[in-house]
Amino acid sequence: MSRKLLIVDDEESLLEFLCLLFREEGFDVTTAQSAQEARELAAGDFDLVLCDIMMPDGNGLDILREIKATRPSTSVVMMTAYTSSKSAIEAMKLGAYDYISKPFDVDELKILVEKALEKTDLVEENVYLRRELEQRYTFSNIIGRSPKMQAIFKVVERVARTHSTVLIHGESGTGKELIARALHYSSPRVENRFLSINCGALPESLLESELFGHERGSFTGAVRDKKGLFQEASGGTLFLDEIGEMPMPMQVKLLRALQEKTVRRVGGNREESVNVRIIAATNRDLLTRVAANEFREDLFYRINVIPIELPPLRSRRDDIPLLVSHFLGKYSQEMGVEDAQISVEAMRALEAYDWPGNVRELENTIERTLALSQGETIGVRDLPPKLVSTQSSSRDSIDLPSEGLDLEAYLEEIRSHLMRQALERTDGNQTQAAELLKMTFRSFRYYAKKAGITASGERDPDGNS
Repeated sequence: MSRKLLIVDDEESLLEFLCLLFREEGFDVTTAQSAQEARELAAGDFDLVLCDIMMPDGNGLDILREIKATRPSTSVVMMTAYTSSKSAIEAMKLGAYDYISKPFDVDELKILVEKALEKTDLVEENVYLRRELEQRYTFSNIIGRSPKMQAIFKVVERVARTHSTVLIHGESGTGKELIARALHYSSPRVENRFLSINCGALPESLLESELFGHERGSFTGAVRDKKGLFQEASGGTLFLDEIGEMPMPMQVKLLRALQEKTVRRVGGNREESVNVRIIAATNRDLLTRVAANEFREDLFYRINVIPIELPPLRSRRDDIPLLVSHFLGKYSQEMGVEDAQISVEAMRALEAYDWPGNVRELENTIERTLALSQGETIGVRDLPPKLVSTQSSSRDSIDLPSEGLDLEAYLEEIRSHLMRQALERTDGNQTQAAELLKMTFRSFRYYAKKAGITASGERDPDGNS
């Protein structure tokens, strides 16, 4: 597709020459011979504008302003007959990519145009990638229809509009960073950076340098000044992953930075103000670590302003089919597999498994299984052995003991176990738990009372408590 170029100059012979030159280079060229004509064209979808600064009926700087106001990503190269002109310098301040002096070398102009277009492409690519990120990390793209996840979405959506510090707790693989990014990309800080660091992956000295920066010569290898993540993320969000693994001495320094909203670089003596939102995450019980003197209590309360607890996948099994469908779509597209599906039996095996690695483990399983499966439909035979054994142990591998068994007691035990699972999955809602087990509310309540299972009090459809 031809690149669109607008050339603005009142000198007719130069305009014709440039028009011919760039059309031979493959450009779709539009010309304007006056400032008025250029203003009428300025809002057009041009990749690049070549504009003379001095025009008989106006100033090229005004045209530059209008172009940058309507299409900031469009590169503009100004042309001037005066090399040291103050107007050329002003043009650079207003956002012109560069300027070239008349008379100019044709090859020099071609190189300048090429570089200007590279900048246009880079700016537009950055805008595209930012939009992709924003769309990817919106709440609508986080999968979960279970009551627990819906409750979390409501909290997160409200919290996103604030600048409050958030502490996300959950097992590994539950999506803590996904929630953190959704908070950022739905917040007023979206135009600024989201940066993250794993607090348990670096030694204390390096972690301090990464967070707060360092001065040149402050330690071996510090050959230049370096900003820390607090400064790099200023105006945006800093995600402190696995904060429970942070060494105690660093916790003191982090607490001070959060309280004072200032940082001091390693080897420096100057306090620098920072404006950054902190989102922390951990898979540890921080209160237990506080009690064991492994985590500072004052830091815990400083970061635990708004706590968000992410449930493990085994406690929201309703979401497994949705997640499987999402990952099948994602990886079938990457692998060029059309219409990838999963059998009913394979889905049951996925739902029965406890997923100690949570959503991350499920995603890896779907990717690996799809890559190794023989056909477009994933069957039980395609799943990892640990999933198949889980399914068979719950149904096909039940053997009658040689001494016999009390069938009624055995069935009662199975029923009680499944009822407790249903209640856990529905947050204690007996009506929803009964629906999961295809039971009437009264039957569920009867067997729950018989087995000593407690749950939230509800009234049945006839109004009885």
